[in-house]
Amino acid sequence: MTTTPTASAVTTATGKRRSSFWHDTFVIFRRQFRLAVRNPAWVIIGLLQPVLYLVLFGPLLEPLAGAIGAENAYTFFVPGLLVQLGIFGAFFAGFSLISEWRSGVVEAERVTPASRTALLVGRVLRDVVQLFVQGVVLIVLSFAFGLRASPGGLLLGLLIVVLLGVACASASNALALTTKSEDVMAPLINSIALPVLLLSGILLPISARSGAPDWLVTLSDFMPTKYIVNAVRDAFASDFTTANVLWGVLWTIGLTALAVWAGTRTFRRENS
Repeated sequence: MTTTPTASAVTTATGKRRSSFWHDTFVIFRRQFRLAVRNPAWVIIGLLQPVLYLVLFGPLLEPLAGAIGAENAYTFFVPGLLVQLGIFGAFFAGFSLISEWRSGVVEAERVTPASRTALLVGRVLRDVVQLFVQGVVLIVLSFAFGLRASPGGLLLGLLIVVLLGVACASASNALALTTKSEDVMAPLINSIALPVLLLSGILLPISARSGAPDWLVTLSDFMPTKYIVNAVRDAFASDFTTANVLWGVLWTIGLTALAVWAGTRTFRRENS
């Protein structure tokens, strides 16, 4: 059975607990981060799709900037790509957990006194670091294409996307421990992610101004990620006090809290 450094890191020679939640989290994160560094394929693959959209789809939006209500096409388009990166990249984080469960790592962690929340948060922090690096690379590349945004807007927008990534990674880990099968998990993720991509206005705005039919606008209004996309767009445009920013931040915090709770509950049920 494969073991993890968690057991030795969280107990003393007498078996008494001497660690804290943050210590347990760091131990899990350190191991997960080392594994990610040894195999950076997921980081590259996750970044490849939004970069292709930036290069191949972005130029098509430049002549349409006025029609979609944007002064700069890339200031409108890049926030959508960041949200897409946060959703798709983090949603696939659970596949590595299935592999760990199959090889006995999760079972080995079960016998340690490590916090069950730390078992989740340590893994999610790895995904957050990956997402942050990917987001910074995408933003830097976007400036070469014509993105214009203030440092404060970039920071707020990236923070919102990172929090969304926490929510998606937590949900992905919970789904992974529930299904324990890549064959089941992959179609489930695709069936969720595709409607989110289409109804959130990530690539093109969904509004009456853009010519979308009323039924499609109404349907998209029920999609929380639509408000998150609009919040990041307003942040990039330095409009920090709009209703879009308020609702986007509230939805992001709410989804993050719900997903972390669900992920922690799944780890506790799996390890009970």
